[in-house]
Amino acid sequence: MSRPIRSLLLLASFTLMFSGKFATAKIDSPIEMELLVYNTHGLPTVFAKDNPDKRFPAIARLTQRYELSLLQEDFAHHETLLQNLTAQSLVLRGNARRSALCLFCSGSGLTTISNLGQRWHVETQAEAFNSCSGWLGGLNDCFANKGFQLVLLESPSGNRLMVVNTHLDAGRSASDRAARATQLKQITARIRKAAPGEALIVAGDLNLDWQDLKDRALLEQFREDLNLIRIGNNVQAVNGWPILDYIFYRNGRKTTLEILENGEDLAFRNEDGPLSDHPAFFVKFLVQTRASAI
Repeated sequence: MSRPIRSLLLLASFTLMFSGKFATAKIDSPIEMELLVYNTHGLPTVFAKDNPDKRFPAIARLTQRYELSLLQEDFAHHETLLQNLTAQSLVLRGNARRSALCLFCSGSGLTTISNLGQRWHVETQAEAFNSCSGWLGGLNDCFANKGFQLVLLESPSGNRLMVVNTHLDAGRSASDRAARATQLKQITARIRKAAPGEALIVAGDLNLDWQDLKDRALLEQFREDLNLIRIGNNVQAVNGWPILDYIFYRNGRKTTLEILENGEDLAFRNEDGPLSDHPAFFVKFLVQTRASAI
């Protein structure tokens, strides 16, 4: 082999090596992802006792500021929500109502809105709870086919994480709390099967009051069972509402989540007041590859 050809081959090898190195560095760059958790108070107008037709367009527009929005109680005004989202938003719905014959029944009311972009891979599943408390009492939770959404996300760089959006039974009776305990166990079992070792975010309206010792015990057991970290331990809604909405997370074997910022988004209000009867909680994550996995 002549010296000029050998030199050209060496140059090509170095070029490929360094271009591959820089490409890998670019691929493994951390990604910021901002997530919203919000109970929209989306009951039919007669029960909501306010003006959802005015609130929901504003809610939809505000979700556009987030890469991922986990909504609960998106029952009666979903079409209004859709009409005020951009075409780029990917909307994922939870499970539908149990039977078309039940005119007063509804689906889960869960909606996940992704503005992550087309380069992200998104898979979703919805699962209904096996238990509920209250047809004609206990806040009538059984009329809604409550459950949870499991959303598997994979970034362009290959970082994977599972996001769970849920809304547990309401009510303060012993049977209501027992239903919530059973529902948390169902979520735990599903996550253990679907996402072992994956980075994980679990969020939603859990209807468990942090100030109630029995409710807190359920939360702590759930957290321990899945090795979760609670975000915003000291965050209290500005309006003084009880703490019923939660965000938990954990790191995975290959993907880690670092909290950059969290709190309540006070933009979720208009001249009439808050856009819901729940706070709009958010968290900004830094999603990156665990150093040992590179």
